[in-house]
Amino acid sequence: MGTPLAAPGFLLLLAGTTGLCRALFSLPLRVSRPAAPGGSPPAPVVLRPGGSAPQQDPAGGADGLALASDPGGTLNFLAMVENLQGDSGRGYYLEMLIGTPPQALNILVDTGSSNFAVAGVPDPDVTSYFDAELSSTYRSEGIEVTVKYSQGSWTGVLGTDVITMPKGIYGSYTINIATILESENFFLPGVKWHGILGLAYDALAKPSSSVETFFDSLVRQAKIPNIFSLQMCGAGLPVSGSGTNGGSLVLGGIEPSLYTGDIWYTPIKEEWYYQVEILKLEVGGQNLQLDCREYNADKAIVDSGTTLLRLPEKVFSAVVQAIARTSLIQEFSSGFWTGSQLACWDKTERPWSLFPKLSIYLRDENSSRSFRISILPQLYIQPILGIGENLQCYRFGISSSTNALVIGATVMEGFYVIFDRAQRRVGFAVSPCAEADGSPVSEIEGPFTTADVASNCVSSVSFHEPVLWIASYVLMSLCGVILLVLIILLLIPPRCQHRYTDNDVVNDESSLVRHRWK
Repeated sequence: MGTPLAAPGFLLLLAGTTGLCRALFSLPLRVSRPAAPGGSPPAPVVLRPGGSAPQQDPAGGADGLALASDPGGTLNFLAMVENLQGDSGRGYYLEMLIGTPPQALNILVDTGSSNFAVAGVPDPDVTSYFDAELSSTYRSEGIEVTVKYSQGSWTGVLGTDVITMPKGIYGSYTINIATILESENFFLPGVKWHGILGLAYDALAKPSSSVETFFDSLVRQAKIPNIFSLQMCGAGLPVSGSGTNGGSLVLGGIEPSLYTGDIWYTPIKEEWYYQVEILKLEVGGQNLQLDCREYNADKAIVDSGTTLLRLPEKVFSAVVQAIARTSLIQEFSSGFWTGSQLACWDKTERPWSLFPKLSIYLRDENSSRSFRISILPQLYIQPILGIGENLQCYRFGISSSTNALVIGATVMEGFYVIFDRAQRRVGFAVSPCAEADGSPVSEIEGPFTTADVASNCVSSVSFHEPVLWIASYVLMSLCGVILLVLIILLLIPPRCQHRYTDNDVVNDESSLVRHRWK
């Protein structure tokens, strides 16, 4: 680690250090856009754009899901270990074979969206695409679909085809698939994937929730348990390096070799995103002392398709102030916190000892208890760029958000995360690959009492995306009706117009609006 405070090689680009002179030069954050759509930051660098029989809980409970794999059957969890490649800056992806004969493509794993889509035409930023005309099993539905992410969007056509996964569950399955024909800021320079695998609920599927999602199709056709789990192994490694890191997407269960200690579960508050309830945050062991509703404004979700830990603006400001106050560097440029500048140290130094750990408290399944997941600075002070032979530059792995707290790759790389849809809960366990220099960089502790927080930290009024769409359609229809009435009145000759008296009544029974919506 060295002695950071006396490290002459440290540069905070456009910033100062404790008792040291100002930086010798400046370097704006200028990397080949390290994120793909969805998430999802400097606008935050983001990547974006059932039911089954209960099984035994690996943590010792009797209400979990079985771990046993049948090597001759559909599931073999060990075969899925290290089936992902990628990094937190450009996403983790899974190889899939699509169509007949099969076409091999890398597919981004995204728990923050619900459509399965692949490049359907050549694109300068992708190395491969799915040619539907070459597949004898492809069937077009002829339905146009557009999906917008926090960053990027695409438009394509819905269809179906068969898929197999070389390192997934056995067999071939017919899946809804969108072929992307046009996109904007979705496929970015340097990404090594050619499509996106949305693993959230059908409420987010486009153009409507009637489109069966990829995982729902697997649960129905392969008859696997309604659960999957995810490990991403990029802790302490460059977020957009020349190589790739490993990871695992386990479909249908939990693989014991991918975690240590116990699994702690928090309820899924609503089945659209994987929405959870956050009770409080601590920086360096000190509570931020915010109303717990601030952490859930307007939702808190677990999203592998988002690069950073994204925090509502008020929470982000409090976290930055706490880190700056607690760190051993007293002067720090605001550009580092906002993501527009990098901080650089001599490569012999490790800056992580300068910063505090960050803890997130989640409500336990027993609502009177909570547990906390903690990430050390190795996860949120992220190596991103080398300068010459002597300097290593880092970025801040936390950003502000206008509409959600998003537990993205910055946090998820520290844990094995279980998406237990059957029992409507998300589980966290320490990941053995979450190490830097041989030391763990993540922790889970509990239980703690929830007596000091509100009984419900999630707003009861939540204007979700489907509701907003319905409201917009209603308003547009109402405007259209009013416009139609005005046009008719203008076209009717004056002598034919009825002159209303006090005895005339226009009520709901005779209104055009009522009949429009019958």
